[in-house]
Amino acid sequence: MDVFEAIKNRRSIRKYKSTEIEDEKIDKILEAARIAPSAANRQEWKFILVKDQEKRAELADAAQGQKFVEQAPVTIVACSTESERIMPCGQHAYTVDLSIAISFMILEATELDLSTCWLGAFNENEVKKILDIPEEIRVPAMFTVGYADEDPAPRPRKDLNQIVCYERYE
Repeated sequence: MDVFEAIKNRRSIRKYKSTEIEDEKIDKILEAARIAPSAANRQEWKFILVKDQEKRAELADAAQGQKFVEQAPVTIVACSTESERIMPCGQHAYTVDLSIAISFMILEATELDLSTCWLGAFNENEVKKILDIPEEIRVPAMFTVGYADEDPAPRPRKDLNQIVCYERYE
């Protein structure tokens, strides 16, 4: 599968089979994060791989009761080890860097015939308590990984001419 095909085929999956994910596949997903670009190549991140059923159930509660977080065999929690750095463009580096790394991980998972769902709907402080994450560490996102037990249709997308401008904002 090429990258564009992975982008086209990726769906947010909220129903998973109980099938365990092979270690080799998990390793490739984590490697995709390791080699992802980051501002000044600082790689100010850690990823927590959560397989434990009880912890996934607690994470589901922290994620506004989204039960698929418990159902998926793996949840990966993205942590920023330095959250104060502002890039010259005015954005916090950690939100951009972790978005890139997670995108790479999700595309690698798609190539490996695994499915994912990026989560932003969760209580960060509750996630920190569940996983013993220090107070100063930020958790901007987490995502589920597993074998899909559903095949949702593609969601509608805007036409290119609705999202692209040339030479100036219109």
